[in-house]
Amino acid sequence: MHIVDFVSGSVAGACGVTVGFPLDTVKVHGFFKGMSLPLTTVSLTSSVVFGTYRNCLQCMKQARGADWSPNTKLEIFLAGMTGGVAQTSVMSPGDIVKVRLQCQTESTREGANKLRPKYRGPVHCLLSIVKEEGLRGLYRGALPLMLRDAPSYATYFLTYATVSEWMSGGSNKKLHWTGVMLAGGVAGMAGWFVGTPMDVIKARLQMDGVRGPKQYQGFLHCVVETARAEGGAVFFKSLGINCLRAFPVNMVVFFTYEVLTGFLRTEPESVDSPHVRLE
Repeated sequence: MHIVDFVSGSVAGACGVTVGFPLDTVKVHGFFKGMSLPLTTVSLTSSVVFGTYRNCLQCMKQARGADWSPNTKLEIFLAGMTGGVAQTSVMSPGDIVKVRLQCQTESTREGANKLRPKYRGPVHCLLSIVKEEGLRGLYRGALPLMLRDAPSYATYFLTYATVSEWMSGGSNKKLHWTGVMLAGGVAGMAGWFVGTPMDVIKARLQMDGVRGPKQYQGFLHCVVETARAEGGAVFFKSLGINCLRAFPVNMVVFFTYEVLTGFLRTEPESVDSPHVRLE
């Protein structure tokens, strides 16, 4: 089992969220508002994603008796999808807290007669959701989250592998660090292109009923009503900001992951060893 990838994935995720959180909040409200919990949860979910992905790749190679041959594109796609599904159980609670905190619209600019913010911070938000909605409340929007992240991470890792292979000329030589960052940025944009429609639905379900009566009866009703009321273009309304955020974030994520994994890994170099050179 590859433990190193869990560790380097965690650190990479933490570095990525510090780069991307201001741009993420542009979609809603408040730079760095509610950042402490996402920093923790993204670090954890990134650990799960990269660790699951790497170990799935190894398991699939062992299953076909080819430990020292490269993984196929299909294996990379499936391993990425598995990582996306696995992290949902960890991601969902932190994600709904992040969305709730970001979407609090009260501010001093709105006048003294406005109600005080409902949540005083991430821990209070988490406890309030459990108290008012039960544990199930922490997983509101989990289905669109899974439907977002499974294909997104499949596309993410496949794009990274494909771009890396293209830049290395189809060989197994190590990429310059600029190549790793470019491949990571492109992979992030590709992943968000696939995931943005479900991200819209997820956010609406997570906020439904928080500041008024519930509008949606469930996942399918939310999809249908959103499309009926605002048209199909609404599902890609945040694509621009998502891609703007994804490129620098995933440049940092993959660079950090590859460098740290190469530093921590102790076994002999193989075809799947981190492919980054810093000189």
